[in-house]
Amino acid sequence: MSTSTGQASNSEIRDTPQLWAYGFDDHDVIGQRSLGFWLYMMSDMMIFAGLFTAHRVYAHAYAGSFTAKQVIDPLIELWPTLLILASVLSFGVAMVSMKHGNRRGVLQWMGLSFILGLIFLGVDAYSFANLAWRGALPSKSGFLSDYWTIIWTHGAHVAFGLIWMAVMLFQVASEGFSELVVARLINLRIFWFFQAAIWLCVYTVIYLLGTY
Repeated sequence: MSTSTGQASNSEIRDTPQLWAYGFDDHDVIGQRSLGFWLYMMSDMMIFAGLFTAHRVYAHAYAGSFTAKQVIDPLIELWPTLLILASVLSFGVAMVSMKHGNRRGVLQWMGLSFILGLIFLGVDAYSFANLAWRGALPSKSGFLSDYWTIIWTHGAHVAFGLIWMAVMLFQVASEGFSELVVARLINLRIFWFFQAAIWLCVYTVIYLLGTY
């Protein structure tokens, strides 16, 4: 009995990620990877800053075509906003599970985050398919060109995040919490939370302020 208990305890220790190395004065691999990824995220911030600046220029460049109120409904767009926030919350719970070495918890909560993100992307695609069917295409005006560019740039980031999340689900299931897996999960958390922050800016600047 004591042998089996000891084996289970040792297995649990090996499966628990070492997130803090107290008394370790040198740079660790996880910290270095996170710093490098933050530098990349700064470049991403600059891209979206440029897109939002362009939106202020083209916000009323309708060219006799569709206006913002004709193509944007803040109440309808509230649903994808709630979806991506719920996805971020689920991913946050997955990170708490990782801290406690709970592989099943990480897989379950990150899987839920993946599903919610996929639904978010599907709702976005459906909305723009409807716009295309109505003839509200990017070629119609500067406003529509800018609108399509911002939303689909964000959508491309979300799609990349979902692919990354699917890869991490496989790696957590097959490898557990190795140093590289933990580093990748932390960077994915930064990336995924950033997408939610950008969408809140999109909802505020385009869907709320843009229609009033």
